Amino acid sequence: MRQINFTKAINEAYIEAMRLNKNVIAYGLGIDDPKGIFGTTLGLKELFGEDRVFDMPTAENAMTGVAIGASLNGIRPVMCHQRIDFFLLAMDQLINNAAKWHFMFGGQSSVPITIRLIIGRGWGQGPQHSQSLQALFAHIPGLKVVMPFSPYDAKGLLISAIEDDNPVIFIEHRWLHNITGHVPEGIYKVPLGKSKIVKEGRDITIVASSYMTLEAIRAAEMLKEHSITAEIIDLRTIKPLDEDSILSSVKKTGRLIVVDGANRSFGVAAEVLALTAEKGFDILKCAPRRVAFEDTLTSTSWALANHYYPRAIDVAEAVKEMFNISGVSDKNAGPCLNIPLDVPDKYFTGPF
Repeated sequence: MRQINFTKAINEAYIEAMRLNKNVIAYGLGIDDPKGIFGTTLGLKELFGEDRVFDMPTAENAMTGVAIGASLNGIRPVMCHQRIDFFLLAMDQLINNAAKWHFMFGGQSSVPITIRLIIGRGWGQGPQHSQSLQALFAHIPGLKVVMPFSPYDAKGLLISAIEDDNPVIFIEHRWLHNITGHVPEGIYKVPLGKSKIVKEGRDITIVASSYMTLEAIRAAEMLKEHSITAEIIDLRTIKPLDEDSILSSVKKTGRLIVVDGANRSFGVAAEVLALTAEKGFDILKCAPRRVAFEDTLTSTSWALANHYYPRAIDVAEAVKEMFNISGVSDKNAGPCLNIPLDVPDKYFTGPF
């Protein structure tokens, strides 16, 4: 089984999609520079030429408008704005044009744009360069929102996003770029709107996405010493949400914790809890919970930010509270708490 990292998987998705369809183009901030957006776009310009792979000026709103115009004329643009924060400058084009076009024109035309946005902390980036805004995009009718965590899903979901006939927001956490996993060669697609059970369990359901899926996996390992087996669902797609898989798992376990790498209020975690309360209230053994960022801005200071982001130990402690188990395991808590949060945890290297 071939093992490659998340970066290479993204790169292969570009290559396969661009080979399959000559109308797929790739552009964005730094897409053809020597670093190639964390390595994900290296070699594309050499393979497909500067007419299909090119940098863009820092005019996010205008260049997103260019993508909309191109897509209405048969082109399938894959844009990358690097940080999700930069894309806020293009929200008018996204919300008032791209997301609404198919509906406003009675389904007679579509805007097949894929927009790659990168989230993730580090480097003392503070409140303007560390935002996780997946719920903002998921709230907009007409948009699909994808957040893979494994290399396999990164490649398959990006190919599916590029082939989708309407706008897809493809969000990746930069701490995932170096993790490894099994990725087949050639073209394959992971369907949008389908979650994945990454670990089966019987006692509690943990729903997560993107990087927080890895923290959930580690939390599940911590819980084994308390004879608690957690079933972990990786959402993969935030919108459309795979409601059936979530409810099916909660029906089996009777308990639910949602782990979201974003602010607590009005987010993806809140939506999953609302879904379960509305459609699965009678199958819950106790009140569901969420583990997410506090409702405040991220500090630039490492000393403060280090206590802002939830880790596996926070997930494990929330589960233990549900089961009325007290005490923290020194064996598991020590390494988890002592790793600086401005660099990826080396525990999460894979394969996944």
